[in-house]
Amino acid sequence: MVDRQLIPAQDLNILAAQPEQFLYPGPLDPAQPDPMQQARRFCTSLLRARLELPQYQLISFLALALQYEQSELATADKLSDRLAQQTAGNHSMSVVLAALGEIAASEQFAPVETDNVEERYTRSRQVTVITMHKAKGLDWDFVFLPFLHEHLIPGRLWIPQQAKFLGDFSLAEVARAQIRAQIHEDDTLPEVATAWQRAGYLKIAEEFRLLYVAMTRAKRLLWMSAAQKAPTSWNAPDRLEDKAPCPVLTALRQRYPQAIVSLQ
Repeated sequence: MVDRQLIPAQDLNILAAQPEQFLYPGPLDPAQPDPMQQARRFCTSLLRARLELPQYQLISFLALALQYEQSELATADKLSDRLAQQTAGNHSMSVVLAALGEIAASEQFAPVETDNVEERYTRSRQVTVITMHKAKGLDWDFVFLPFLHEHLIPGRLWIPQQAKFLGDFSLAEVARAQIRAQIHEDDTLPEVATAWQRAGYLKIAEEFRLLYVAMTRAKRLLWMSAAQKAPTSWNAPDRLEDKAPCPVLTALRQRYPQAIVSLQ
């Protein structure tokens, strides 16, 4: 707090020696000097937040009260979300502190960088493994796009078994398609079957747009491939099945026969 100039510089040992007297002085205690009073008011306001705020807001509140900078605030929010996930169902202070200690001890919690965040992905002499979504706005000399199979790009809309009691459609996707129709002022609201069909078209278009973004990240070489056999799920990588390549690979081989498109 002194380093951040939130309280005046003073002998902190005096404050720590008798914390109860410092924080909540009685009528018979000696008068506190002005720097100590400023520190007391600030500290008691932080302690009061423990009683007045819900548990999940404490870290964000402390970050604001300590006047964190942009990257520090983002890191505090990330930490708060991480704690919420680890302590789901039990938000007692003891559990939160135990989870916080575990995160600190593991040294696997990376801070959020807001200044030139993209630099860590584009450093020279570095191989970067990244998702297509994350690669937007970046570029590299050489880009490799493996596992381009039809069941992934464009893929298809998938309905969990437990959600099929409504029918062979996803209620969320149908609702989105109907909302889009309403926003674009269609004459009639599409029925469920029509909305589900439109949702499928939108997914295909979105996946191809994403692939286009990934393909245009390369400055010198673009390498794309799809294995003839691939695992249905990476949870069982040894279980291989025949997989059709992404339609884009087939189209590229037909349109640009001089290009090397790998279908191994």
